[in-house]
Amino acid sequence: MPTPSLRRRLRVSGIVQGVGFRPYVYGLATSARLGGFVGNDTDGVFIEVEGEAAAVDGFVSDLERSAPPASRVQRIEAEDIPPLGASSFRIVASHHARTGTALVSPDLRTCDECLAELHDPDDRRHDYPFINCTNCGPRFTIIEQTPYDRPETTMRPFRMCEACQAEYDDPADRRFHAQPNACAVCGPKVRSVPEATDPIRQTRQRVADGEIVAVKGLGGFHLACDATSEPAVSALRERKGRVDKPFAVMVADLATARSIAEVDGDEARLLSSKERPIVLLPRRPNTDISELVAPGNGNLGIMLPYTPLHDLLIAPGDVWVMTSGNRAEEPIVIDNEEAFERLEGFADAFVLHDRDIHVPCDDSVVRVLDGVEYPVRRSRGYAPFPVPLPFEVPPILAAGGELKATFCLAAGRDGFMSQHIGDMKNLETLVTFEHAVNHFTDLFRIEPEMIATDLHPRYLSANWAEGDGRPVVKVQHHHAHIASVMAEHGVVDPVIGFAFDGTGYGTDGTIWGGEVLVADYDGFERAAHLAPVALPGGDAAVRHPDRMALSHLRSAGIPWERDLPPVGDKIESVLETLEVMMDRRINTIPTTSMGRLFDAASALAGVRQTATYEAQA
Repeated sequence: MPTPSLRRRLRVSGIVQGVGFRPYVYGLATSARLGGFVGNDTDGVFIEVEGEAAAVDGFVSDLERSAPPASRVQRIEAEDIPPLGASSFRIVASHHARTGTALVSPDLRTCDECLAELHDPDDRRHDYPFINCTNCGPRFTIIEQTPYDRPETTMRPFRMCEACQAEYDDPADRRFHAQPNACAVCGPKVRSVPEATDPIRQTRQRVADGEIVAVKGLGGFHLACDATSEPAVSALRERKGRVDKPFAVMVADLATARSIAEVDGDEARLLSSKERPIVLLPRRPNTDISELVAPGNGNLGIMLPYTPLHDLLIAPGDVWVMTSGNRAEEPIVIDNEEAFERLEGFADAFVLHDRDIHVPCDDSVVRVLDGVEYPVRRSRGYAPFPVPLPFEVPPILAAGGELKATFCLAAGRDGFMSQHIGDMKNLETLVTFEHAVNHFTDLFRIEPEMIATDLHPRYLSANWAEGDGRPVVKVQHHHAHIASVMAEHGVVDPVIGFAFDGTGYGTDGTIWGGEVLVADYDGFERAAHLAPVALPGGDAAVRHPDRMALSHLRSAGIPWERDLPPVGDKIESVLETLEVMMDRRINTIPTTSMGRLFDAASALAGVRQTATYEAQA
């Protein structure tokens, strides 16, 4: 007697587009001799499978257990429907709709299989700087809209050659339905300015000769130079106006990373992960790395190559500074013509390519403490993967703060965190912020009903929200910090939250930053805080730890003796001016900031009297 046929409709949500999920489903279904189809839509992946009941059950079990490595399955919904007699399985065209929230994969580092082909002289993609497959390559930075198909990406202008199309159409191939699939015949190309017949070799030579090169990467331009060359690093600092803030470096492999920094097992795994962040690592003494790479800092920010272009440029043993290609406090440059305009005078040469970057995405920065990964800057490799929320929320945009700005677009139980935008201090960053917000609302098809902003009346993001026309909810800065940690860890009950920070506008109009709040998501009670002291000069005090030291001394009733480092050789008139400012509260506001207390301690210990970047002291 024949076995009864069963047909099951499945809806798979999560990061299931752009990660080889449809080809994986196709292979799974055909090997189980099931009929039906699979496709992308604006919610994720839809599947119908038909065949013997045991085979259908086995298919669903395998789907949950062994999905592609770059995918993240959040949930699978299933229902049985009447059989249609299907015996073959196919990938169908994507369904487009005005609603639906399909998750988008972060950009993925080059996989080992593609690297092997890249370095194989007999492979047709030997030395091709844009090699990729369903397991690796650009995603978030090239996607314009979902569903994730080539016409909805910046790969649209590149028509696949016959060989690439054959791979794309072959269910047995690793590049089956790989949307950015390309080769040297049909895909993006690298060129250099000044022109060179071999841009890769010429760029390596320029860096070795001490020049600074602007390199167009995955999410924007880097400014690159030899990290062992004191003159090159010094020139980069001078041209970029970056006095002390550390530069990140890129090395070819773990062996080179270990030669310049202490790397434990957890840090090695993070350096080699598919996210490939910058990892902060203890610097080894007596290496060839210029002290100007990270002046006065015991750590180095190190990353491994994450694109094939990087793999071709940086040889084992090389250490290149790879810092964001931008002017001070401006967003990272992503466009070729924009690079000539905004990076003129910074770079001696340019390495360009003709694949457009739709979304700027700076490198992520991470450190490991006691085996736990802590993000310092969450961007490339992580964004825009959502933070799962512990309860349902209406469509809402949280516009973020000012320093290291990001935003969050939330709906249902997903909080879609943006990439790092930058410090919201100028028009250029605000324009980038607005473009990113519009991209997220289009990409995830979420139209915010309201906007949450910081309480600070002068933040650009808050002013932008006030002019948007939607209802605005103002949130105290440190309440937002505590609520964020609660959401990250799925906490729903009230907490005693400690928010130790540099600056945050308080409900009393003063500057908070050393707070103990009894809080839930709806509100908070300020239970305790550091004793307030004067913030002389307002925001200017952030750049002058010596002023904060003098303020704390005065608050404690301790005289400003000349043998104290923050007093030192300051002329009497400067000290008298600061006294008058504090006594009469001229351009001075009270603060409970823990960050400013750290600044004061640094100045009193003789470490830093001035600061050239945030938290330096």
